[in-house]
Amino acid sequence: MSSPVLSIRNLTVEIPTRHGILRPVDGVSYDIAKGEILGVVGESGAGKSMAGNAVIGLLNPPAHISEGEIRVGETRVDNLSGEQMRRMRGKEIGMVFQDPLTSLNPLLRIGDQLTETMLAHLDISRSEAEKRAVAALEEVGIPGAAERVGSYPHEFSGGMRQRVVIALALCAEPSLIIADEPTTALDVSVQAQIISLLKKLCRERGTAVMLITHDMGVIAEAADRVAVMYAGQLAELGPVRDVLTAPHHPYTDGLMGSTPLASRGKDRLHQIPGAMPRLDALPTGCAFHPRCPQAQDQCRKTPGPRIEDGAGRVACWYPMTREAVA
Repeated sequence: MSSPVLSIRNLTVEIPTRHGILRPVDGVSYDIAKGEILGVVGESGAGKSMAGNAVIGLLNPPAHISEGEIRVGETRVDNLSGEQMRRMRGKEIGMVFQDPLTSLNPLLRIGDQLTETMLAHLDISRSEAEKRAVAALEEVGIPGAAERVGSYPHEFSGGMRQRVVIALALCAEPSLIIADEPTTALDVSVQAQIISLLKKLCRERGTAVMLITHDMGVIAEAADRVAVMYAGQLAELGPVRDVLTAPHHPYTDGLMGSTPLASRGKDRLHQIPGAMPRLDALPTGCAFHPRCPQAQDQCRKTPGPRIEDGAGRVACWYPMTREAVA
């Protein structure tokens, strides 16, 4: 079995404050294989985007990695200098964010941005980079790519801009893509196109993708495996079909129960009672126990143990064991 493209081991991110140390990511571990899309899902504040920012070295001080390690291929990246990490971004790690305008320079033509990125990371001539820029736009489905390389970002629609950002992320041939809510700002039909594009490129290029989202529908459509995060910790991890049809963690079950499909035929969507706790007010024991219908005394005292279950794992004292729904 080949080594993973991304390997995260016991990753902990800390933010020192006047009221103590906050841990938005606390002891998280998972791998992403070549050609695999791992969906990272959870409510706002779960720590999913913070974990992605740790991988690409974009934590805003005073947030910092206090424990664990991150490897991209054979390279450990959590202890690289700022300059070394800048070289990794683009070359080994591509990025796709929710708002494409955060990744695009409004004053530069699209073709120039693609060309300069390739020249910075690949040993090719400018003429070759310009040819590849057109090919990159064609690959992500930009009509009339040869003419559109001369356009500015504001001349594209939101969905087309996101396609350009994907081309920009992939043009230096990285082995890993971090996609943080890449479809949230788009309408449903364009979301489906972007998801289909990511899956196609992942399959054809063998690129590993960390897909961060709060949308279980996107996870079901795009991901091969899913990591469910809650209050900075990994609640459940496993193949997407197994986790979504037969979740073991009560939090995952609550997320699935709150989707329109699971609530079909009912007057109201199911919702998980309460709210995710603040990082400076985490309960003792399992962080989910105040909202969990299955919580018992053990859950209130000690965090749930990590239980391996075939291809997945769950952090829960009393994991659910019901049959999968076809």
